[in-house]
Amino acid sequence: VRLVESGGGLVQAGESLNLTCESSRFTYCMVWFRQFPGREREAVATIGGDPTPTYADTVKGRVTVSRDRWKTTLYMELSSLKVEDTAMYYCAASTSVYADEYCTHSDRYDVWGHGTQVTVSS
Repeated sequence: VRLVESGGGLVQAGESLNLTCESSRFTYCMVWFRQFPGREREAVATIGGDPTPTYADTVKGRVTVSRDRWKTTLYMELSSLKVEDTAMYYCAASTSVYADEYCTHSDRYDVWGHGTQVTVSS
């Protein structure tokens, strides 16, 4: 499985950004992580067989995640962006999980993209 993210960039606070992750094949669970410098990564949103994603509290209400009909492209719309959303955003997939209850287990993700930088200026 190969994952390629796109859509990052520099935006101003309050603006929106759309990120895309293209996968070379279907995987049941996919996630958007973000990595802050010097801090632990955070799972922003996960999605599995249930089309309703799970969102981190830090982004709830500001993020919408979805997949295309073939479930090989993962989308994330970030709105009302804040300076503290500045991070490297990674898409990841699990090649071993086929149950929704495990999609939120960060340690189950074994395939990663190279990431796309999101920078929010004040």
